[in-house]
Amino acid sequence: MSLQYISDSTGQTTGVFIPINEWNDLKNKFKGIEQEEIGVPEWQAEIVRERVRSYKSNPNQALDFNEAIDDIEDNL
Repeated sequence: MSLQYISDSTGQTTGVFIPINEWNDLKNKFKGIEQEEIGVPEWQAEIVRERVRSYKSNPNQALDFNEAIDDIEDNL
């Protein structure tokens, strides 16, 4: 892929130029890539809402992040 990087006056990379033929190839390979925003499916949003309700009804049931990671690592 022949990408061209775009930089500002300080040398900081600010963008990437993709030749149109390569962009078209990517769009064919990855359907929907040109969408600016991909929505969350309703079934997935409902799972998150249910988990939030569960947490709010019993916040003491939630695990500390570091403890959860330690538990996972112990079981590997």
